[in-house]
Amino acid sequence: MKKLFLMGRSEAGKTSLTQAMRGEALHYVKTQYTSSDNDTIDSPGEYAESKCFSVGLACFSFEADVVAVVQAADEPYNLFSPSLRSFILRPLIGIITKIDSPYANVPMVRQWLLCAGCERIFLINNVTREGIDELMEYLKEDLPQLTFEQAKLRQSLGLSEWAP
Repeated sequence: MKKLFLMGRSEAGKTSLTQAMRGEALHYVKTQYTSSDNDTIDSPGEYAESKCFSVGLACFSFEADVVAVVQAADEPYNLFSPSLRSFILRPLIGIITKIDSPYANVPMVRQWLLCAGCERIFLINNVTREGIDELMEYLKEDLPQLTFEQAKLRQSLGLSEWAP
């Protein structure tokens, strides 16, 4: 299974998502530091919210197979700039949480994630676990295995190692 790195603002649902992915009962835990297990890396929202700490996000991304931008469907603003993927050397996906919120604006948040460069977007409800199975299936897919020569050729063509 691919290791997933979650980044997003405070209260976007990153820690709840890790609990839902493990099948645990949801309980609020304020993430005070970056925590890692076999399948996920969960970062504090302050890393995404502060320019001082944001470089840590890039560093932690190297420890993962997939980077996920997590945004709640009811977020009033976007933290992530267009072409975010330019500094991330991993597949970048978007995860929209809280899709059941009465204030959800899924099309707007989807557009923000597409502008950031997310290759695929998952709609998730951590409480009902809607969308969790689809995300887990994606994470179970094998990463392509390339030789060094194949990787150099793809790089010279401007392609990522995971692009078809």
